[in-house]
Amino acid sequence: MTETTHMQTTPPGPGAKPRSPEYRVAVDSLHGLRQDLFRDAFAYRPLPRRSVEGRLVRRLPARLRGYATWTPHALIALAALITLFLASVDTDGMVLLAVPLTVIPVLLTMIRPVGAFWASMASTPVVALLVGNWNNWPWAASSFACHLTVLTVVAIRTRPRTAGWMWALTGLYAIVADMGIGPTYVYGTNSGPMLVFSAMILLCVTVWHIRRNAEQEVTAQQTVTAHERSRRTLLEERTTIARELHDVVAHHMSVVAIQAEAAPYRVENPPPELEKAFATIRENAVAALTELRRVLGVVRAEDYEAPDAPQPTLADLEGLLANVREAGLGVEKVVTGAVRELPQGVELSAYRIVQEALSNTLRHAPGATARVEIGYVLGGLGLRVVNGPPPNPSLIKPSPGAGHGITGMRERVSMLNGEMTAGGTDDGGYEVAVFLPVILPDEDDA
Repeated sequence: MTETTHMQTTPPGPGAKPRSPEYRVAVDSLHGLRQDLFRDAFAYRPLPRRSVEGRLVRRLPARLRGYATWTPHALIALAALITLFLASVDTDGMVLLAVPLTVIPVLLTMIRPVGAFWASMASTPVVALLVGNWNNWPWAASSFACHLTVLTVVAIRTRPRTAGWMWALTGLYAIVADMGIGPTYVYGTNSGPMLVFSAMILLCVTVWHIRRNAEQEVTAQQTVTAHERSRRTLLEERTTIARELHDVVAHHMSVVAIQAEAAPYRVENPPPELEKAFATIRENAVAALTELRRVLGVVRAEDYEAPDAPQPTLADLEGLLANVREAGLGVEKVVTGAVRELPQGVELSAYRIVQEALSNTLRHAPGATARVEIGYVLGGLGLRVVNGPPPNPSLIKPSPGAGHGITGMRERVSMLNGEMTAGGTDDGGYEVAVFLPVILPDEDDA
């Protein structure tokens, strides 16, 4: 068993007495009442028009959408007409006085919602005295409809706490009216129906508020989650690229250092200038390798191990295509241009892009066929991976990671200053087109 100790908080100030939790609850409640129903009670808050993006409005013809945005205002105007009809039936000679007192609060909800509540509360006893029908005390028929309408609209336009305060004040008025200011001891009262109906309506509106707020929070959370997932995927892809860069560049720098160290021994009686030049090359290569390992080596996880096999290149595509064919994807490869050896970073990025594009095809277009086109052109390497539409779209399962592979592709292409387009085709398939520039040796020497 656990024992909870309630501590009394002492308000600041010398000689102040400690306040009980009940006192704080009462003070907070009065503060909430003042904030919801008294502060800026008659502030101008026009009722906004309905959004044209609503599920029902979007299905209407374009000509009717402009009128459909005024639906909330039209419903309030209809309620005002019903109240007007009830007021004209209840009153005989006093219709000119009773009608404005019951119609104006309803219309006021469109511009000053909290003020409309106070106007309805103030008009209720006046209309009851003007009508003189003691069978409907303390709410005449028109006042009954007016107050229910006002409570509903104001509760929709404000927060649930305000609805609770309005119902409490309505109940307080009913108690006071039934305790002696009206002839209830003879004819009875309709306070019970008013409190029951208003409580049911306000409860429904409160549930609607809670559900809408929950949906908004879920939508916002999903947006944040998707953004964080995309950002995490991007960071992971950058980490992978940095690791691969480390492996590729570190290998070449090590080869440069070893060759610079061994070169003087391959020449008989090399001149001192040549030995000094090779020594300088080796020192710079070792220094660059050390700096490279210091900067890029930090991206390795503690349990990361360098691959035993060399990084894949375009020459290894046949093994990749064989794997995806075994997985059920029909794929063909087309090579154009003179095949030549490209920088290892370009070869690796091209391989990864084709690998990711085919993986997306397996995931999002099961049963479709794919085509891999590789073009060796003068200024670089062109890639195009296109797949047809899935033969059975019902087999496609939703994937929460959709789009993150494209992010990784763009990151690799951006690293090499290339260009990339990705999007759907006219027949319902998908296409990824990439160009990776490659500087020719004579251009580099120039």
